[in-house]
Amino acid sequence: MEQRAGNTKKSDSPFTWHMAGNYFFVLPALLMFLIFNFYPYIQVFFLSVFKWNGISLSKTFVGLANYKDIISDNVSWWISMKNAAYVTGLALTVQNGVALMLAWMVDRDIRGGQIYRSIFFLPPILSGIVVGLIWNWIYQGDYGLLNGLLDKFGYGHLKEAWLANPKTALTALSVVHMWKGFGWGFIILLAGLQGIPRELYEAARVDGASEVRIFWKITVPLMIPVFILVSVLTVLGTMQMYDLVITTTRGGPGLHTEVPMKRILDEITPGSRVGYASAMGVVFGAVLLVVSMIQIQLSKWFKAE
Repeated sequence: MEQRAGNTKKSDSPFTWHMAGNYFFVLPALLMFLIFNFYPYIQVFFLSVFKWNGISLSKTFVGLANYKDIISDNVSWWISMKNAAYVTGLALTVQNGVALMLAWMVDRDIRGGQIYRSIFFLPPILSGIVVGLIWNWIYQGDYGLLNGLLDKFGYGHLKEAWLANPKTALTALSVVHMWKGFGWGFIILLAGLQGIPRELYEAARVDGASEVRIFWKITVPLMIPVFILVSVLTVLGTMQMYDLVITTTRGGPGLHTEVPMKRILDEITPGSRVGYASAMGVVFGAVLLVVSMIQIQLSKWFKAE
């Protein structure tokens, strides 16, 4: 009895060696997170209240002046945010719409479905630099593939220097980004579609429901959490786009394809305004955080519905 009482007292203790072992296994990952994720955020916020060129040993404390300059004076920063919002809007609608359509077709057990999965997933695993070089050749004004095809099919009057024309550059860049990124959405959406019980579809067909009605009444409601996940990943990935811009337009012509990540990194070059760039990073991170929280709240609202 004494031993049983002793065991009961031991199990009620808030700390046990078994729990300590669990924390020990988590500790390396926690330390890595704190060093490589949490500490840089703190450091960026700290630098954002200083005027510093990134080289000098001395920093000048300026308080919130960097934030005030970004909000009130930095036109190019807000143009880059507008451009990023435009590309994100196209990615959310066109890119994810195409990904859903292709995932739905492959989920219908069409012939060669495995081959399509491999083909559709190829663009996301390519380096952004490689993708940029490929599409530079496709969009090239004099000998590019796109203009060559327009000539061949009798639409030569539509030829453009697609990445050099201010009217077409941002949309052309958006097409490149969507081509590279739609494979991620395709894989996630396909996994979501394959998680829907087939019995629901069979029961609906037995009741005489059309394929369109099955899609809107069964597929779409059950896929809402997946749609939200894909939309959050799309927003975060698109807003942080950088490599494709560098390899295709470098933000030009003018500021027509400028994006926030490039603006921030341009400010960090040696001898430039590191404190100001850090403030940009904080503002940009806050915008992404707010957008993500709105999407997560929408997800909870749709689940409640």
